[in-house]
Amino acid sequence: MSHGISAPAARTSSGDIAVLRWLVGATFIVILNETIMVNALPRLQVEFGVTERASQWLTTAFLLTMAVVIPITGWFLQRVTTRQAFGLSMTVFCTGTLLAALAPSSMFWVLIVARVIQASGTAVMMPLLMTTLMSVVPESDRGRVMGNVTLAMSVAPAMGPAVSGVILEYLSWRWMFGLVLPVAALIGLAGMARLKNVGEPTAGSIDVLSVIASALGFGSLVYGLSLIGGKDQPVPPGLLIPAGLVVVGLFVLRQVHLQRNGSPLLDLRTLQHRTFTLSLALMVVAFMGFLGSLVLLPFYLQNARDLSVLKTGLLMMPGGLAMGLLGPQVGKVFDRVGGRPLVIPGAAAILVGLALFTQVGLDTPYWQIVATHVLMMIGLACVFTPVFTLGLGAVPPNLYSHASSLLGALQQVAGAIGSAISLTILASYSAGIAATSVHFKPALIDGLDRAFTVSAGLAVFVLALAIVLPGRLPAGPRGGHGDPGEMLEGPMGVIEDDLDELGDPLPAH
Repeated sequence: MSHGISAPAARTSSGDIAVLRWLVGATFIVILNETIMVNALPRLQVEFGVTERASQWLTTAFLLTMAVVIPITGWFLQRVTTRQAFGLSMTVFCTGTLLAALAPSSMFWVLIVARVIQASGTAVMMPLLMTTLMSVVPESDRGRVMGNVTLAMSVAPAMGPAVSGVILEYLSWRWMFGLVLPVAALIGLAGMARLKNVGEPTAGSIDVLSVIASALGFGSLVYGLSLIGGKDQPVPPGLLIPAGLVVVGLFVLRQVHLQRNGSPLLDLRTLQHRTFTLSLALMVVAFMGFLGSLVLLPFYLQNARDLSVLKTGLLMMPGGLAMGLLGPQVGKVFDRVGGRPLVIPGAAAILVGLALFTQVGLDTPYWQIVATHVLMMIGLACVFTPVFTLGLGAVPPNLYSHASSLLGALQQVAGAIGSAISLTILASYSAGIAATSVHFKPALIDGLDRAFTVSAGLAVFVLALAIVLPGRLPAGPRGGHGDPGEMLEGPMGVIEDDLDELGDPLPAH
């Protein structure tokens, strides 16, 4: 496949659009499932007769599995065809969904196992979608196509609580899985009938030490972060988090060694490209603030304002819909004017939205809450599409799968950090105060305001990174896949110095 400079008028072929359409549909369904449990945990505690800490494992186990599996997908996607990866992902996801729907009320562990199986299928889908998109879409058309992909990657997690709120208001919790299963199965069958393979798989062995280090490192890190602020911690987070960081560091060193002498599980030469590294940093910080605020809103609406699960979901739905509807338009604008006119105002909108959330109180009008949430989601739409496109476009084609896997893994860690920080701050203000006490709601509001302040502080960093992020990729020998001389400079130059020792330079594309 030629990867020369694409003509300005180049458009994605109808066959490739069909491939992406099925991948986007499947990605939306599997990612929606990641946050659909948010509103269901209280109901499941009663249904299965388990404690709050035990019910949290339905979310924790999902995040842990994602954090463990995603780093392996970069290697995996280079060894199998598009159809094989899609078929395996959807089969695993549907198996987990069916098991969850049928889980006996006396066997809570079955539901946890089902969530682990679901997460294993989900972890493959997003890197598969991003790798395929970057391989088949001409650079001049990527913004438009990426804008549609935003629906799956960003709107699905935002819509999860709203969808579950509607289901739980009228139906049993089992229907959260029972309604998803036939849709996922139909998408899987139709996709297998219509998908074509993109690219050719390459042979290669897997490094067992890398797999073990990845699982232990990312797993311990995410699990430790999920325990922060919780009661009855089985293992102190202060032990798990440093241990996870140490093992992740060993994983990184192992990849550096394999880049010289073998086949790395996660190729870190993606970090040689300044635009990708800046995009990665921006996305990580943005996801910390985004998911941190996402878990705060239900606490505010349900515990401070006494709204039902259904009303909470309906109030959060306009923001998710605005983000989804705006995504394709943002992509078209990006193709015409580049990233800066979108990313900088978008980052500013995120900052303003989170700053407004720091002022919420017990009598804040609901229209103001909805408007602020919509503003924040519009800002995220203006940021995510250009940053994904610029970041992944900055690496050469042979690193697409590794770049998308690295982005996915760090998103999981960032989400866990953002949620842990927000919930810890929230708990520190309301700890020891009974929910029936007259002091509970004022304390909860104080905690919410402080937690939103931290998210707003993260948004300041997002805005700073948006200002230094280039508007377009330089046109160079790689045909828009990044300037070969575009390395990290200044204080971060040590990364370039280390990576320069990894062996032969990347082949020209």
